[in-house]
Amino acid sequence: MTSVKYFFLLPILFLGFILHAQQNDLPADIKASILQRIDAGKNPSIVVGILDSNGPRYFSFGKTTENGKKVDEHSIYEIGSISKVFTATLLADMIIKGQLSVDDPIEIFLPISVHVPTYEGKHITLGNLSDHTSSLPRMPDNFDPADPLNPYADYTVDQMYSFLSSYTLTRPIGSQYEYSNLAVGLLGHILSLKAGVSYEDLLTRTVTAPLHMDETRITLSGEMKKNLAIGHTMGMEVPNWDLPTLAGAGAIRSSVSDMLKFLSVQMGITASPLSKAIELTHQPRHDKANGNSVGLGWHIAPGGEHEIIWHNGATGGYTTFIGFCNDTKTGVAVFTNSSENVDDIGFHLLNPERELKSVKPGIIKKLKEIIEKDGADKLTEKFMALKQKNADEYEISENDINTLGYYYLSLKKNEPALALFSINVMEYPNSANAYDSYAEALMKNGDNELAIKNYKKSLELNPGNSNAVEMLEKMGTHPELPEVKVDGTILETYVGTYELVPGFDIVVTKEEDHLFAQATGQDKFEIFPKSSTEFFYKVVDAQINFNKNDDGKIITLTLHQGGRDITGKKKE
Repeated sequence: MTSVKYFFLLPILFLGFILHAQQNDLPADIKASILQRIDAGKNPSIVVGILDSNGPRYFSFGKTTENGKKVDEHSIYEIGSISKVFTATLLADMIIKGQLSVDDPIEIFLPISVHVPTYEGKHITLGNLSDHTSSLPRMPDNFDPADPLNPYADYTVDQMYSFLSSYTLTRPIGSQYEYSNLAVGLLGHILSLKAGVSYEDLLTRTVTAPLHMDETRITLSGEMKKNLAIGHTMGMEVPNWDLPTLAGAGAIRSSVSDMLKFLSVQMGITASPLSKAIELTHQPRHDKANGNSVGLGWHIAPGGEHEIIWHNGATGGYTTFIGFCNDTKTGVAVFTNSSENVDDIGFHLLNPERELKSVKPGIIKKLKEIIEKDGADKLTEKFMALKQKNADEYEISENDINTLGYYYLSLKKNEPALALFSINVMEYPNSANAYDSYAEALMKNGDNELAIKNYKKSLELNPGNSNAVEMLEKMGTHPELPEVKVDGTILETYVGTYELVPGFDIVVTKEEDHLFAQATGQDKFEIFPKSSTEFFYKVVDAQINFNKNDDGKIITLTLHQGGRDITGKKKE
């Protein structure tokens, strides 16, 4: 099972509502938090830009990479899904110019050979693609990257067309918000077809050139290459991402300096021919996103006089955030060359009531130091000594240890990989993924007997682990999977909405004798019984338990994923 996942149930993004009056310097708690993250090895660099009545101000911390140069407001980062706002701006510009309508059905722009799905005679529109109500999934099911470190690079237009032609919509168009990289990537593709130029050329002539954003492109210029902050995950350098087909969803690279130019036009501080188009993108189209509104591209958090308009982004080695308040003309951009999220910094700058997350160094940094210096011999003993002596000093994460294990496995260094996966099994004995990864390393090391044992354990914990079944059969073992059936009347008691954290629910529904779970902003997937109260997903390594009170009434649901347990109360 690969260490890179493309589907997550656990919530990532939540919103701030009250604007914080900015100072001429960063607030002390923000500065301390940033320095802690850099010292802990979480983020090689963080650049913050603030735009308010004092004009643009920049605060830069860290380096482009371990031995790189210091970053500044001109350092280049992948902005990921903030690209969606640029795609929405291109759409709005064409609408203002009368070249198309927000309600145009998308099939009129695509080759006649592409059979775009409809629902009860209703067609997906350009607006549906931009505001995430198209009923298309987050990602197409024929997305199968050859290189997990650059996952979008080999996804082709023909594959996208093939998916569209074969996909059946599962709900009415416009009925529900579901964040979709596919939808906005498709929108960018349609707009480039309409314009008769590449997405990047359309972006340049419509947005970045008129706004003098010379550091915002997809294809890096020579100067941008010199200023590129190298992407990192868990302290290790990772390649940049390429999105040739779905460019509109997340392919843009930029600087904080350019992003404040963009925010200045968004807030009406700088006049631009794009102003009317930008105003159009801010208009709410629905309020189905966790109680928040969505315009064209932008997410809009309610807050009385201080309504906040925002978006964020993430690629393999970068996370970014921009947000602003039109009423008070204050905007914030936060960029980092790390997969460690910085949204909390952006939201805290806009709302000091939003908490900054606690920061501890990941124990994998220390484990990597031990491996590089002393090898993997006795790594488990050294890990246990570290954990016992410094229990509160390090952050221990199943996913982090798993990823470091795959890092060594990719280098064909089996000994440290095996030691790390063994530690994960010890630390997370109820994780199917931990056993699966350990089994994979054992199999590659030629220890089939122990690999079989661990694959069987993984399958016992998660009967939906098709990879374990495939690997066991490859090694000549044919596992028998017991079929568990739960009476429909029992399944009915599980139906309902469970709030895991504010703004993030899991909705459980029943169709005939099948149970389905849908996390906020994600697809609906069937969950399968392991027992009368334990269920598992087949699309991701995650399990759900339904919990009863003393009277036998279902009161909570617990989601198990990535070594974490989150319990949500059933709403009445």
